Amino acid sequence: MTATAQAGLTWRARLLRRPSPGQVVTVVLLLVLGGLWVYPFAWLVSASLKSSPEIFGSGLALLPERPVWENYARAWNEVGFATYFVNTLVITVGTVLLVVVRSALAGYVLGRYDFVGKKLLIGVFLVTFFLPEGYTIIPITQLTDQLSLLNTHAGVILGLGAGGQIASTLLYAGYFRRLPKELEETARLDGAGHFTIFFRVMLPLAWPITATVVILTFLFAWNVYLLPLVFTLSEPGLRTLAVGMTVFVGERGTDWSGMAAAAVISLIPVIAVFVVLQRKFVDSIAGAVKQ
Repeated sequence: MTATAQAGLTWRARLLRRPSPGQVVTVVLLLVLGGLWVYPFAWLVSASLKSSPEIFGSGLALLPERPVWENYARAWNEVGFATYFVNTLVITVGTVLLVVVRSALAGYVLGRYDFVGKKLLIGVFLVTFFLPEGYTIIPITQLTDQLSLLNTHAGVILGLGAGGQIASTLLYAGYFRRLPKELEETARLDGAGHFTIFFRVMLPLAWPITATVVILTFLFAWNVYLLPLVFTLSEPGLRTLAVGMTVFVGERGTDWSGMAAAAVISLIPVIAVFVVLQRKFVDSIAGAVKQ
């Protein structure tokens, strides 16, 4: 009997084998939990295709009586979400690039070099990690204003990406610490300098960590509310999607269907980034658990 035939028989035996009661219960529980997890997003998509009265009159029903696609056109064109989308994209991409470069460089130094005060520095990092955002918003605003970057894209990017970024830095430090030193020694023998070793040897090897940092930073920068709100108070044209959601709340009521459509629009890039980078993200988390 050939190997192909044996493999076919093995798969047939697995298909014909009855699952145990424990497996059935596990599958059912996972399906229920998955449904509960997905339902809010499904309801949001459904609400974006309903009128405001239908949202509250249809209860938990997901299928709209008549899809109202005009909600998306109204959110994108009339409310100005096209501008908010571009602002958010520029700010998020800039923040991700700044955080990746800064965190990777700092993590490389912490992970590969020993120096006086290293443990104290890490301790200070960990302490600042638990500070709420509200405690730092005032000094960040003052520093940005002194740099004449308030009410600009660059100011928001600097405010979001120039902080401690403790979690990202420690992720890179832990990964770089595990890499063999022979990699750097071989590169130095070939005449490579510090920056060449970092950008052409070490950083490419840390791609799983980079994917994780990109996803986490993208989610943070895309959804952050407080700092963009403070930085764009006098420039409504620089609002991000999160801040722009307040446009749907007026003195005479709230445009719930338009807000739902805008929320769906804002979620599309987040889902796309996670789908593209999910494998590397899972690999990095699995590696962290093994360590």
